[in-house]
Amino acid sequence: MRLMRRCVALLIVFFIMVPMISTNVRAEVVKELKTGFPDQEVFTPGDWFLGQKPANYDENKPPILFVQGRNGNADSWYGKTVYHDINDMYDYALKAGYQTVFIQLYDAAGKGSASQWDNGKLLAQKLEEIYNHFGKKVNIVAHSKGGIDTQAALVGYGANRFVGNVITLATPHHGSNLADLSYSWWAGWLASILGQKDDGTYSLQMGEMAKFRSTIDNNPAAKLNRYYTVTGTSWGPVFSALSMGGLYLSSYGSNDGLVNEWSAKLPYGTHLFTDSRFDHDNIRKGSAVFSRIEPYLRTSNVAVPALVASSTSSNENIEQLNTTSNQNILGGELPQNQWIEQTVTVDKKSEGIVSILTASSNVEVQMISPKGKMYTNKDSVITTGEEESFFGGATIRTFKFDKMDVGEWKVKMMAKQSKDAYLVISDYKNDAPFVLQMPT
Repeated sequence: MRLMRRCVALLIVFFIMVPMISTNVRAEVVKELKTGFPDQEVFTPGDWFLGQKPANYDENKPPILFVQGRNGNADSWYGKTVYHDINDMYDYALKAGYQTVFIQLYDAAGKGSASQWDNGKLLAQKLEEIYNHFGKKVNIVAHSKGGIDTQAALVGYGANRFVGNVITLATPHHGSNLADLSYSWWAGWLASILGQKDDGTYSLQMGEMAKFRSTIDNNPAAKLNRYYTVTGTSWGPVFSALSMGGLYLSSYGSNDGLVNEWSAKLPYGTHLFTDSRFDHDNIRKGSAVFSRIEPYLRTSNVAVPALVASSTSSNENIEQLNTTSNQNILGGELPQNQWIEQTVTVDKKSEGIVSILTASSNVEVQMISPKGKMYTNKDSVITTGEEESFFGGATIRTFKFDKMDVGEWKVKMMAKQSKDAYLVISDYKNDAPFVLQMPT
């Protein structure tokens, strides 16, 4: 009898403890942000976690899953932006009564950017887990390449049934010419040294994205979710990597420093707005866009009629590519302790900017005007390319001239270390055609 009592007692303890154990396991799998930031953030690909449950939580509102862009991680939505302080997107969603969800894709490991197919496959698997957790569809807000990763998941890997609406913020749906520049002959040296030639960058080239668009857009599943697009046309702070990117992309039309406006639209999507105040960095901030995208997050019903005009046609996009430019692009390898000289020809006295990117900061640079006046490193504004850019980690020296003298300007560079490369982008106000100069 005593033995039987002990067995009963043990069974009672077992049945009491099992729910506690399973509850603890669930708590470890589905982490929750307690104060707007994780106590100990983990950058393991595939991790996903919840934001705090709002005090004014409305269960009729679908949860929002935030998907970050190239080389990003979950704190792209609640941590520091590159140029515009803390991203308050999470705070805005929380105060509006939305349950938020954050996810780490392969880029979060810090080993370069993954292709949309790799990130998309992982995202599709996790979307099913998230759907099962809530028992209903989520809406997605995606920044930059995160929008492409999202489409790969929804259309390519069949995760559309777990998602309602998708809002993309400055997503290069048709690619970015900066990715092409990274793989060009004249910029490839620099991109390789900086470690920027990876699967994610490769996939964003114009030709690669044309293939992706053909695969995705011709799939009937592309119409099973409603897509809304948003973009900006600011180039960010003066002399920043974004401003240099904006200068280069201006040859192809209005842009936000990384993505042209026409590339941020989908032919079957609804373009909500283009705002000249926002660049590629702050377009993801809640204070910038949340109030304007929130009406499209209130339901996951894809049958909701569009409230604004749909995106521009592909023909219009093509027309915007046929532009002229006043730029010179030069680039190549920088041997150690050896002067490399290139020339920039100016045929009209006008305002101009010359940006010189190098892999290391230990490079001596001279610019010599046609009249013999020399400008050196101390005459330039020096910045560093952010990781989100296509030349992350590069040292950027920018020379700005109110009036560039007519004639040949010499650009001389000498590297102090054994492995270096350069890219020179010059622009002056003239109607000359776009010129590419390849070192001999």
